[in-house]
Amino acid sequence: MNIINNLVFVIIIYIMGAMAYNQSFKAITYNMKNDGATIVILDIIAGLFSLLLIPLFDIKFPSSITVYLFLFIACIFYALNDRIATTARKGLEASTFSMLKQLSTVFMIFAGLIVFREKFILNKFIGAILIVIGNIIVFFDKKKLVFNKYGLYGFIACLFTTVALLIDVSYSKEFNIAFYVSFILIIPALLILIFERIKFKTIKSEFNNINKKLLLINTIGSAIMIVAKLHAYNIGKVTIVAPLCSLTIITNVFASYFILGEKKRLPQKVLAAIIIFLSLILIRL
Repeated sequence: MNIINNLVFVIIIYIMGAMAYNQSFKAITYNMKNDGATIVILDIIAGLFSLLLIPLFDIKFPSSITVYLFLFIACIFYALNDRIATTARKGLEASTFSMLKQLSTVFMIFAGLIVFREKFILNKFIGAILIVIGNIIVFFDKKKLVFNKYGLYGFIACLFTTVALLIDVSYSKEFNIAFYVSFILIIPALLILIFERIKFKTIKSEFNNINKKLLLINTIGSAIMIVAKLHAYNIGKVTIVAPLCSLTIITNVFASYFILGEKKRLPQKVLAAIIIFLSLILIRL
């Protein structure tokens, strides 16, 4: 069997890419001066790295202009997510942000019920509630709920991610996966660059400010992470892939402990990560 189509191998690659991306991103935020310029740099370089993976997958593109139109609309929401999430990452621990991102699953479930009039399924509803509970546990500090503006930014970013996913959820299969990933990274970056009116000298200054080893780890990790996840969904069943991908919640808690020194509230983070992981399995039953 071609190893690129081995689901276990692809999931392992995804988890490694996700860990590299999340840990390096948090480290980059420590010295970040301009949030917008930083995400523009990271997304464009990651998008270029994605192009190098094109030969690994079938070369195919949709012929319908409608597909490209909706993909561009999705990119607008990806741009909003990327920009707001970058600021959120600056103020939240990497492990906390990793768990907060799972709220997009909750939003997708309720969007299915409200927007698409899907049938109410009890286990999905319970799973969604457990994700919310897991995130509440993360934000408890000394029996007090601490939810700052960065937590709010992360919450809003999840909303924008959900809208983007609702728009382009089925379009990736019509493209060469690596090209598709490059598109949804570079176009949002250009939109941020244009609408935030970020000057070239600001981009240059921020590029010089970023640790180049972290930049390399982050952008390669980003490209590998997104390509591997999309490919996993293409070759495996959603009920299997989703819980396996959610293992990054737990791995990021421990990686953040050892790599970034995020030792505060470790027991409750582990508990929250386990609850969220189990809830995602329940949702996919």
